[in-house]
Amino acid sequence: MNSSNTQTTNKGLAAAKLILFSVIGFLFFFMPITLNGKSTIPLDHIVSWLRSDFAYSIQVYALIVIIAGGIYPFWKGTWHTSTTNKVLSVFKVLGVMTALMAFFSVGPAFLFEKDMLPFLFSKLVVPVGLIVPLGAIFLAFLISYGLLELAGILLQPIMKPIFKTPGKSAIDAVASFVGSYSVGLLITNKVYKSGQYSAKEAAIIATGFSTVSATFMVIVAKTLGLMEVWNLFFWSTLLITFIVTAITVRLPPLRSMNNEKAVTDVDEMKGSRIQHALKEGLSVASQAEPLTKSIIQNTKDGMLMAMSILPSIMSVGLLGLLLAKYTPIFDWVGYLFYPFAWVLQLPDPMLVAKASATGLAEMFLPALIAAKSMFVTKFVIGVISISSILFFSASIPCILSTQIPISIRQILVVWYIRTLLTMAIATPVAFWAASV
Repeated sequence: MNSSNTQTTNKGLAAAKLILFSVIGFLFFFMPITLNGKSTIPLDHIVSWLRSDFAYSIQVYALIVIIAGGIYPFWKGTWHTSTTNKVLSVFKVLGVMTALMAFFSVGPAFLFEKDMLPFLFSKLVVPVGLIVPLGAIFLAFLISYGLLELAGILLQPIMKPIFKTPGKSAIDAVASFVGSYSVGLLITNKVYKSGQYSAKEAAIIATGFSTVSATFMVIVAKTLGLMEVWNLFFWSTLLITFIVTAITVRLPPLRSMNNEKAVTDVDEMKGSRIQHALKEGLSVASQAEPLTKSIIQNTKDGMLMAMSILPSIMSVGLLGLLLAKYTPIFDWVGYLFYPFAWVLQLPDPMLVAKASATGLAEMFLPALIAAKSMFVTKFVIGVISISSILFFSASIPCILSTQIPISIRQILVVWYIRTLLTMAIATPVAFWAASV
C-alpha cells in the first residue's frame, strides 16, 4: 500500500512539474503582458528594464562577455583543432578589438556613423548578451521537464511522410528550434555517427531544423520592431521554416544524397500515441534534475553561447555592414533574389534582395539592413533571417565541424533555395498581417 501511495505521489509530482514548468516557460516566451503602456512577452520586459535602469553596467557586462569569448578558444586550446576553429577564433579576436573601439569610442570616424559600431554594439550586441543567458534560464522550463519529449513523440507520425526523416528526429527538430542550432547539431551528429541517421537524413535535419532559438528570434523581432506581433511572427516563422524544409528535401541536392544507414528505424509503438507521449513526458519530469541545478546549467550554457556569438557578431557583423554599405558585393548577390522580390510585389524589392543576400554572412544582418523599412518588408526579412538557417558566422562552420557529409557547395545551394521559398511563402502572410 505504501509503495502504491509512493508511486501515486511520484506521478503526481511529475505531472505537476511537467504542467507547471511548461506553463511558466510558455508564459515567459509567448504570453504578452502590458507594462507601462508596452505590450510584449515577459522576457522582453526584463531585458528592457535592465537596459533602461542599468544602461552603463549592461554595456560593461557585454564588453566583459566579448573579451571572455575572445580568450576562451585559446584558454581551452580549441582554436587550432581545425581550420574552421582557427578562422572563427581570429574573428573573435577581431570582435574583441571592435568592441573595445565601440565602448571607448576610439577609431576611424566612418566606423562611428550611427548605423555602424554604435548600432551594432548598443542595439544588437547588448540585448543579445542579455537575452541569450536570460532566455536560457527560462528555456530550462520548456526543455528540461518532459515537454520536449512529449512534443517529439506526438510529432513522430508526420516526420517520415513530410520531412523524409525517422520519427526520432522529431525530438531533434524540436530541440533545434526551441533550444539552439548548436544543441541540435550536437544531437544530429551523435545520432548520425551511431548509424541511426543516413547521410541524407542528417543533412536534412542539419540544414532544415537547426535554426536559431526562440531567444534569438526575440532579438530579430526587437530589431525590426515586430514585438507587437510577436506571436504571429514566431508561429508563422516556425510553420514557414518547416514548410520550406518539407519542400527542400524533395529538391537537389538533398534529394539525391546517400540514404543508407546501419540501424533500421523502429518508430512503431503499442497503444495510444498520446498515452505514450504523456508517459514519456512524465518519465522525464520525474527523473529531471532539481530546478535550481537545471537553471544553473542552462545559465552556464547560455553564457558560453553568448561568449561564442557576441565577438563574432561584432567582427562578422561589422564586416558585413561595411561590405553592404561601401561595396556592391551584396548587391551582386542580391540580383539572384531581385526578380522574385519584384514579382512578389514587395516594397523596395532591391532592399529585400540585398538584405536576403547578407543573411549568408550573418543571420542578424538582414534585420539591421531592413530595420527602417515598411512593415511588410520587415516581416518578410525577419522570417527569411530565421528560416534560411545557414550563415557563415556560426551555423555553417558548426555543420562543417560535424561528420555529416555535406559540402559547402551543397550548403550554398540549400541556402539559396530556402531563401527563395521563404520569401515566396512569407510575403502573403506579411501582406495579410499588415492589413489586419
